Parts: sequence; structure tokens; C-alpha cells
Amino acid sequence: MKANFIRDLSPDQAVNSTFLVQQKEIRQKKSGEPYLSLVLGDRTGELDAKMWDNVAEVMDTFDREDFIKVKGVFALFHNRPQLTIHKMARVGDQDVEFGDYFPASERDPAEMMAELRTIVAGMADPHLRGLLEAVFADPEIARRFQTAPAAKTIHHAWLGGLLEHVLSLCTLCRHVAPHYKTIDVDLLLTGAILHDIGKIHELSYDRGFSYSTDGQLLGHMMIALRLIGDKLACLPDFPPRLRTLVEHLVISHHGKLEFGSPKIPMFAEAVLLHYLDDMDSKMEHIRGVLDRDRLGGGDFTSYSPSLDRALLRKDRYLNPSPEPPPKPTPASQESNGVREPAKPATIDQLEAKFGRLRPTAR
Repeated sequence: MKANFIRDLSPDQAVNSTFLVQQKEIRQKKSGEPYLSLVLGDRTGELDAKMWDNVAEVMDTFDREDFIKVKGVFALFHNRPQLTIHKMARVGDQDVEFGDYFPASERDPAEMMAELRTIVAGMADPHLRGLLEAVFADPEIARRFQTAPAAKTIHHAWLGGLLEHVLSLCTLCRHVAPHYKTIDVDLLLTGAILHDIGKIHELSYDRGFSYSTDGQLLGHMMIALRLIGDKLACLPDFPPRLRTLVEHLVISHHGKLEFGSPKIPMFAEAVLLHYLDDMDSKMEHIRGVLDRDRLGGGDFTSYSPSLDRALLRKDRYLNPSPEPPPKPTPASQESNGVREPAKPATIDQLEAKFGRLRPTAR
């Protein structure tokens, strides 16, 4: 198992560990010299990282989705976690345990899939139940549905996240639908199960999380309609108007045209699905923001663009602890909104502190 998981890092901690490169940018300092701006990840989260010195030696030796071993210092900068890298080297796939680097659901995928099949088996409508059984009888769809994340970054962005999100949404549907007497629970559940099924092909998740070519060109709603249409071709007795309702649930679940829905929800189950899906996504995103920003100071997190707000750290607000006196820090410069060390350490000083680590070419 690798050392120094991101979730366990503490301010001012020396780091000597391996991470997956999720994003890589080569930028320029005020002096014109390059520096590296990276987002590194492991199964516990992601971390902003910067390398300021000796960048020319290593910047072409690795790419996005490579593994790199780094030596540096983890600290808070503007109340946000940041790793300053002093040395790095690319690491081969054979030298890492892949399970250490890709976030995954804490629930067992087979257990979650069994729960989903139980929900489907309990549906009263024979046509909707038959459609869902046909979908998940396809071994490739079932395999991908157990593995896919629900999103690239915003919510349930881990292996098995799509299935976990769908099960959460099914629970919400079964709790809320009986409150509104006219809601067709089976139709609502069908929308909850199929609304994001296109993400099994929209997203690429064999290594890092990104968009596939089909995902870029079509998006998950169009992919879902194709998939559903293929299965309905084997169900000739499926009512055409019921098919239209299922398709509308899929293409309207984002709620607004500007949010990517080709149509806004136009019947009760579609409206309810949109709001339940939006609520489940936002609540999971809120949990993730608070978890990732747990080391920051003050009562509020940093600003979340997707939520259009900062979030109150409620527990800290209700149970304040005495603030330690601020540590004196050496003068620093800023370039492009990030910190540059005022007096970079020499190579000899770094070698003495961290040991020798030679970069390896690809």
C-alpha cells in the first residue's frame, strides 16, 4: 500500500509518495521560467500541486494519467491545501497498486446491483419491468453500470458512483412518491434508473475519469436513447406512448435548456425526477466540498463555482476551537495567483533533506 494518502495529509507535512496525475499544465513565472501546475490524485481525493524549480528537467518525462513519485511539502496556501514539489520521477504501472489511486464506492458493487435488481423485480408495471430486465440482462451494460462514476468531478465521481447515485435516487422516489397521490411510482423509478445510463459510455473510467469520444459528440442523454431503443426493439408489445414518456424522462431530467436538457420536464413524474436528481447530486456535492476543504481555516469553505457559494462549516461554527497564533512565514512573491518561494532551496540542500531521486524518461 502506498504512503501518504491525500486524505491523511496534515499542514507542514513532508510528503514522499506516489500519485496519479489528473491534470498537468506548464506555466510561466514572472521571470519567464516554467513551473508545473498539477492536480494529483489517489483513491482518497485530489490535491493541487506546484513545482517551481528544475522544471525543465522533468516536465517532458510524464503526462496526464501517469503515476509520479514526488518529494515535497504539504501546506495551506490562502486556506487551500497545496503540495509544493521539490523532486519527482515517473513511476511505471507495474510498480503501483491500481486500487490505491482510483476512488471507489465504499459499498460492494455486486451487493448494490442485487439491490437494484430487487427494486426492478418489485415493480408492478409489466412493460416497465420488462424493459429494465432487458437492459440489465445485457452483461456488458450490467458490468459497466456497476463500475461507472456518476460524473467526472461534481458528484458521485468514483467507481460505482453511478449505481450508488441511482440507488439513492430510488430511495428518494419511494419515500416521496406516495405523498403525491397521482404519481406513477413505477414510471418514476424507471426514470431514476435510466436517466443517467448513457454515462456508462459517455465517461471513460478505465484509468482517470474523462469523456469518451462518443461522450464528447453525443452526451449521455442521446447515448441513453440509443441504448433504450435497442432494448425496446426486442419488446414489440411495449406501448408506444409509454415509450415516449420514458424517453422524455431521460431527455428532460436536467430541468432546463441551459442545463443541457433538450426539453424541460412536462409531466409530474418528469418534474419530480428532475428535482430529486438535482437534490441528490447537490447534497453529495456539498458533502464532498466540506470533506475536501476540511483543512481550511475559518467558518466557511472556499467558493464552489458549481454551487455558486461558499459553504458554512456547521460543526466548526457550532463548536469553535481556539485559533492557534499564526506562524511566521518567509516573504513570498505571487505569480498568476499562486505562490513562488522567495528563496528557492539549492539542489544540494534538497538532496540533503529528501535524498536522491532521479527523473526517468518515458
